[in-house]
Parts: sequence; C-alpha cells; structure tokens
Amino acid sequence: MPRINLLPWREERRQERQKQFLTIVVASFIVAVAIFYVALMFENGLIDEQNQRNAFLTKEIALMDIKIAEINTLETERTKLLARMNVIQELQISRPKVVKVLDAIVQTLPEGIYLEKLTRQGDSLILDGVAQSNARVSVFMRQLDNNPELTEATLSVIQRTSTNDDAIRKFSLSIGESKVKKEDGES
Repeated sequence: MPRINLLPWREERRQERQKQFLTIVVASFIVAVAIFYVALMFENGLIDEQNQRNAFLTKEIALMDIKIAEINTLETERTKLLARMNVIQELQISRPKVVKVLDAIVQTLPEGIYLEKLTRQGDSLILDGVAQSNARVSVFMRQLDNNPELTEATLSVIQRTSTNDDAIRKFSLSIGESKVKKEDGES
C-alpha cells in the first residue's frame, strides 16, 4: 500500500472549520447585535408612544381643570342667583304684609293714644307714642295681642310727663310681625 500523507488535508480541513466557526461566531454576534438594536428601537418606540399619551393626557387634564373651574364659577353664580330669587320671592310674598300690619295697628289703636314714631327692626316694630292713661296703653297692648297679624306686645318704657292727674304718659312698646302665610297657588 502506498503511503498517503493526509496531514495537509486534515490541516486544511481544520483551518476551514476554524474559519467556518469564526464566521458563525461573527455572524451570531452581528445577529445578536441586530436583535438587540431592534429590541432597543422597539422599546424606545414604546417609550415615545407612552410619552405622547402622557402629553395628551396632561393637555386634556389641563382642559378639564379649566372646565371644572368654569363649572365652579357657574355654580357659585347659580347659588347667588337662587338666593336673590328667594329674597325677591319673600319680598313679593311679604309685600302685602306691611299694609296689613299697618292697618292692624291703626284698627287696634284706641282713643286717647297717639303714635309719634314707628320703627322697624327686622320682624319687630317699636311704637313710640303718648297716651292719656296707663289703662289706655294696656287696652292697646291687649288689642295688639289679639290681632292675628301681630305677635306679643312688650312694653319697654312708660313715663309720666308731669305730676298733674291729667298728665300724659309717653310709652315705648315693641311688637312682632306674624310669619307670612303663603296663599294657595304660591310656592
């Protein structure tokens, strides 16, 4: 048998395999870098998309805050308007009440009593006047108490102006107005 030297062939094959291995390693490294780059780009794309969403939401939240402020302003204006409407309704309802109260005072005023001053403080009236006697003031107070338009009469001051028997008495009394009754059909 002839002798064949296989060493150079094996050496060439080994070098070729080593080249193939290096080629595969370099190709794998390039593929790995490419995959890493694609993954990094995908992640950056997701982050950019989320940042855009966040910016949109921030802008929409700012718009909603402005609308909420407008709504709060409108609600306070509405509350003020309702309060004004209630005051106007109460005034409309109580408008004839003043006439009724003054008429009730005139009708209950007995002879011998003259009113000098009438002052209104809230729902109460202060009557200042002169009377010929204490009894006439008592009769006047009793008649005021019996009137449905008025509430309890309270005598504050009664003074005698001179020492004579025919001296006049100055008095001051306060009375309250009864609550306004709503008529049928009014709310």
